[in-house]
Amino acid sequence: MPRMLDVSEDVRAEIGDAEADRLLVGDSAPGSYDCTSCRTPGDSDQERTSTVLFVGEETAVLAFAHATCIPSQVVHVAEDQLQGAVRSITGSDPQTPEGRMPEQAVLGITSGLVLIEDDLRPALVVEPTGPIARPGTDGRDGDQFLELLREQGFLPAPDLSRLPGLLQGWSVLLAMGRLHAVLQPGAGGGSPVAWWQAHQPLQVTEGWRAAANKSQTVLVFAAPAGSIGQQPREDLLRDALDKAAANGHLVAATMPLAGT
Repeated sequence: MPRMLDVSEDVRAEIGDAEADRLLVGDSAPGSYDCTSCRTPGDSDQERTSTVLFVGEETAVLAFAHATCIPSQVVHVAEDQLQGAVRSITGSDPQTPEGRMPEQAVLGITSGLVLIEDDLRPALVVEPTGPIARPGTDGRDGDQFLELLREQGFLPAPDLSRLPGLLQGWSVLLAMGRLHAVLQPGAGGGSPVAWWQAHQPLQVTEGWRAAANKSQTVLVFAAPAGSIGQQPREDLLRDALDKAAANGHLVAATMPLAGT
């Protein structure tokens, strides 16, 4: 039975006509799935579903989303992030678009203002939806998310009393008041690539945007899956950050603001 799938021209160009046609007739598309945007269940037999292709330097992973959440599109991400996320979920190597695609983990981001050194600072809190394995391993070493970030220059944050150090080569991309991406240095000194990229630009509050434009920097905190959660208020977010820091589960960096 044909699935209610949307396959954009960009996705078709990446995966090829044969694979796109197999998806559209239902040969290689799942009926039920977890939306890669909102993380709630979907059913391509019952509702319009977008195909979303995550592409690294060598790896491509096909995911599915409610068409009401995001359109079918190609999303470019860092290769290490893509492979590590896939291994953490599947316990095996990711496949190419010619085969069935495993689901990839997602880095969730929450924005908020955090009081540090008597000033409200614009902050992003990054937390993956599941444990992250080191690329090239089978995941038996446990969640390596914080260790991988420390290797990139993030520093442990035992408390939130001081501003984290500036992380060279990284930046936070804001355009027209919306959050687009967190960028990291490209391989071999090339152009920056997205370490995290919004499926669609995320709105931030006027207060957050004003604080970011004032300081021209953004604080980025990261914690393992399950450490922070989606907190509805900034005071609750601060409490969760303090708890993660006290437990040794928080790393941080200050990044320049790119855009306005």
